[in-house]
Amino acid sequence: MQKDFHYYATYCAAFIAGYSHEESLDIAYSAQFVDECSRTLLAKIKGPSLAATTQMQLEMMDARTDPVGLQDITRIWASFHFLPKDLYAEKKKGCGISYMNKYRLIAGPNGDLVVKTVELAKGRPLQSVGIAMHVLADTWAHANFAGTPSLVINNTDYNFYELLPDGKGGYTEKQINFVHKASSPDDLDNSTYTNTLYQRAENTIMNLGHGRAGHLPDYSFVRYRYLPAWGGYNDIVKDNPSDYIKAFTQMIQAMKFIRGEYPSFEKDTYDEEAVRSWREKIMGIIEKRQINAEADWKAFGEELSGQTVEDFSTDKYFAEYTGASSSEKDETFIGRFTKGAIAHKGMVVDEIFRSGNMLAGFSKQG
Repeated sequence: MQKDFHYYATYCAAFIAGYSHEESLDIAYSAQFVDECSRTLLAKIKGPSLAATTQMQLEMMDARTDPVGLQDITRIWASFHFLPKDLYAEKKKGCGISYMNKYRLIAGPNGDLVVKTVELAKGRPLQSVGIAMHVLADTWAHANFAGTPSLVINNTDYNFYELLPDGKGGYTEKQINFVHKASSPDDLDNSTYTNTLYQRAENTIMNLGHGRAGHLPDYSFVRYRYLPAWGGYNDIVKDNPSDYIKAFTQMIQAMKFIRGEYPSFEKDTYDEEAVRSWREKIMGIIEKRQINAEADWKAFGEELSGQTVEDFSTDKYFAEYTGASSSEKDETFIGRFTKGAIAHKGMVVDEIFRSGNMLAGFSKQG
């Protein structure tokens, strides 16, 4: 997902879930900061490198792809952006352990780890709530891709079609054209999307996550079908409008649990009633064919709260953190975020390790 959902839509979900305007802004900032908090940024503000939740393009270019380097990449991307749905998934006989371990890291909604993610945020500062909402939302947008480099799992080819509403309740298919032109914006009218450069090496960084599908999975309006190798070359249809409204209502459900309104957070539960009055407006935003939906989500948020939803600014809390003494840093906004990020990453890596999968490395907890 992009900033339009991780920041502005998350603000809306938090406010509907019962948080105040100020609390909702803090949750939304933390959710979006997951996409900003790289080791480069942390070095700039002298924060703990262990708390990195993403990797910049320049960092990725220098990333090692030996076993240790791959473990480092997987710890970040599987923890925060491609949360595995089923660490114990099985395939037909004849599947090697190396491939099976990658298969088990495929992201998807309503897995055991998303429940643990939400439960971990309960009783913790708002920064941890925002982190959990980012992770939960991405289980929907990034479903069917894995947070570890793999050509077998993450590659795309010419069998990739966009499903466009035909105005009669059905869909027409249009073959998607993937191009490697990072400087060119996606061309929605012609279903042309920028992706990473094809490389045959299994573990190249170009085959991480949904890089081979570019930003396509991050658009709320898109529907597509394709034939991934891991799926036995059977059609997989992805309906983002349906998934994004589920992500939105599941975030509300999760945050109500965190606030204490529900005794537990269950898989496949969505607070549809909470959005009943605004469902048509929300679906209008989700289904609108546009690269950036920030303005629409911002306007909706301001309608909900009657307050100004300030634009996201990465450095909003930097001065507070850099100006704090060593003993005070943990209680700053960024300090609470980094503690939450380290706790979440530790939980996910521990679960992957306990499943017998070494792609994220050893767990100190294990």
